[in-house]
Amino acid sequence: MKRNGIFALLALSGVTVAAFGNTYYVAPNGNDAAAGTLDAPWASIAHAQSIVEPGDTVYFRGGTYAYDKGTTSCRDPHDTVSGIDLKKSGDPQRLIRYWAYPNETPVFDFNGISDNCRVKGFNVTADWVHLKGLEVTHVRQNNNLNHESWGIWIHGSHNIFEQLDTHHNMGPGLFIKDGGDNLVLNTDSHHNYDPLTSNGAGQSADGFGAHISANHPGNVFRGCRAWLNSDDGFDLINAYSSVTIENSWAWLQGYVPDTMKPAPYGNGNGFKAGGYGGVYVPGAVKHTVRFSVAFNNRASGFYANHHPVANDFFNNTSYGNHADFNMLGIDASGAAINLGNLRNNIAYAGTLLKNVSGTNEAYNSWNLREVMSDAEFEDVSTAGWDAPRQADGSLPRLNHLHLTSRSRLINKGTDVGLPYKGTAPDLGAFERH
Repeated sequence: MKRNGIFALLALSGVTVAAFGNTYYVAPNGNDAAAGTLDAPWASIAHAQSIVEPGDTVYFRGGTYAYDKGTTSCRDPHDTVSGIDLKKSGDPQRLIRYWAYPNETPVFDFNGISDNCRVKGFNVTADWVHLKGLEVTHVRQNNNLNHESWGIWIHGSHNIFEQLDTHHNMGPGLFIKDGGDNLVLNTDSHHNYDPLTSNGAGQSADGFGAHISANHPGNVFRGCRAWLNSDDGFDLINAYSSVTIENSWAWLQGYVPDTMKPAPYGNGNGFKAGGYGGVYVPGAVKHTVRFSVAFNNRASGFYANHHPVANDFFNNTSYGNHADFNMLGIDASGAAINLGNLRNNIAYAGTLLKNVSGTNEAYNSWNLREVMSDAEFEDVSTAGWDAPRQADGSLPRLNHLHLTSRSRLINKGTDVGLPYKGTAPDLGAFERH
């Protein structure tokens, strides 16, 4: 365990970090001149940040926190303003925690910010902070001269973003611009659409994005869901450091939210695992996508996106995509080449495979050379995947796309160093108990 202290423990085990500092409270009807207690809460996260020290916890009571201006003003139409700037850092043993009060939902609504430039809802440049249980919505585009705005924009390291719900933003719900060892845990991002993006409506509103520079490894998306985003569910284009996506779901990307109308310029991939805009980049890193599900996306379920090296795709289930797995890569000359390490995956319905020939692929459903059918699964329903999460924030318990006890895909995988039960791993995202 090379990473320091409590963050490493959380990243590996999912155990929530304890803090030993002061506790403060914020409420929509609070007052920043108050004491910050449960009975006399503050009104703003900005005031809370000015007081807290490493190890402190700030609880946000339920209700709407509405923003009508940025922390700065637009210098020109290409500038960027933020509704909230989180810039005070904790330390490795004492994170600063900004948490929802138990069983309540604080909603941060940025619809009122009409500044004539780009907008970040949360601008997180701090290290060692932990956001949990917050809802982030209605971050706007206010002109058509830029690409996107962002729900949560991150340029920090060793942070935790847990049980967040970011939706109906005009750009990515959660976007890691830079930094390493960030954990995005049990978080949802959905219904994001960028109608005014300068390179075409729908082109940039991903559920989750990571476009980090080199030498910032360790960013992890775990237990996350992305649906009905106009571009992609998870987008790692321009990620120059390795990223892991695990136990996550992506469906119905590439459409105008709440319709089946294709977003005019949206891509529509579930998991876009890398690539650098179709250009070969020497020294590219490998990304990993495992134990994840993609279905009914307008384009590919799992997509290499011209990545220059072979990514790892282990124990994933892809259903009804176009294609389920698309391993289009690029070589040093700029020519198309098929690249990917594929093990223990399921491709079923839709267009199964594109650009897979010649990749490092074995022990996948298509390698069994048997005709697949619905009978392999408990059910193949595409409804209910957005059901409420469990009490601890983990994904809901569903039978969808789980193997039956009679499935021919049980124990047909190979050991890739990940946990499994039985004589060999099952194929797909869900190991039978």
